[in-house]
Amino acid sequence: PVLSTSNLCKSFGGIKVTQNFNLALESGARHALIGPNGAGKTSLINQLTGVLRPSSGTVWLNGEDITHLAPQERVRRGLSRTFQINTLFPNLTPLEVITSAICERERDNLSLLQRRFFPLTRRRAEIDEAYQLLDRLKLGPDCLRETRELAYGKQRLLEMALALAVRPKVLLLDEPAAGVPEGESDELFEVLSELPKDITILLIEHDMSLVFRFAHSMTVLVGGVELVSGTPAEIAQDPRVREVYLGKGNA
Repeated sequence: PVLSTSNLCKSFGGIKVTQNFNLALESGARHALIGPNGAGKTSLINQLTGVLRPSSGTVWLNGEDITHLAPQERVRRGLSRTFQINTLFPNLTPLEVITSAICERERDNLSLLQRRFFPLTRRRAEIDEAYQLLDRLKLGPDCLRETRELAYGKQRLLEMALALAVRPKVLLLDEPAAGVPEGESDELFEVLSELPKDITILLIEHDMSLVFRFAHSMTVLVGGVELVSGTPAEIAQDPRVREVYLGKGNA
């Protein structure tokens, strides 16, 4: 597996948010993690990325134990993520944001503030790569607008571009459609479906229409415990899932 966990547990005092969770994702997987509010989905993502340290258990990336690595070290090893609430630079353009991320990936020590005042024009290769990535995510026409001027759906796409700029092997998407107007969610799904097939993707999302169109396999989490895993068709028909999450009347 590219990304796996072994008996992962996390507690805050007497509250258990992750209980003996085991996961194994192969290269190119499209896996969704779903469950009701408070199921522990984001807490799990935070453990995978190093934001939270597990109480016990192990996280593996490409066969390496990364349980105690800092988040930035996991990024350098190929694990990237997006957040429920975007964390972008509102006064920078998408081209500046992504070019800066590429420079950071290449261990360019010039700070983001310095790059703002010393134009990036000398870094033609990085600028070209940034534009190609933005264009692939349908942000090419907006690459020179300030980020704060972008529609929210495009800001979510920009955050995805930022995660992809580090050339991840594994991409964790934490509710990418959260707050995106219904009319823009189709564009988001189209972008998701066109992401490189060699990137392993773990998706957390409440938009079940998007989840069932995108995922090849799914895990349902309830109270920090895996309820069931399977294909989208198996999950949709499982009476336990329909009761705790999808609703008894849903197919």
